[in-house]
Amino acid sequence: MNEPATMVVKADLGAVREAREFVGLVFGAWGLEDYVARTVISELATNAITHGSREGDLVVVRVYRREDGVPVVEAWDRSEVVPVVGVVDYAAESGRGLLLMEALVRRWGTRPLSEGGKVVWAEIEPVYV
Repeated sequence: MNEPATMVVKADLGAVREAREFVGLVFGAWGLEDYVARTVISELATNAITHGSREGDLVVVRVYRREDGVPVVEAWDRSEVVPVVGVVDYAAESGRGLLLMEALVRRWGTRPLSEGGKVVWAEIEPVYV
């Protein structure tokens, strides 16, 4: 298993771009296609910032490969509320991100942090370039 690559950002929506670029760099270094991972971390980071953080909080973005080579992306936030894929309101302008993410990844889930908060993770199908 590779050592995790970790980035800590302020809970500000401007940090979503930084998280996408960070994940893209890591996947590129691994020789993997990064489109799905960048899309997924955008959703995870946006949710961590919008729903899991308050002003002044920090959000952790972490990327690693399991022993079998499957890459995993994570976003850590301070909230203990677990995200749920809801029923889509087709008239709404938001609320489809987790549904999209679920369609793109092998699987995803959450785990609590011992110091409070949670990790939302997603396993990405590795596509070598």
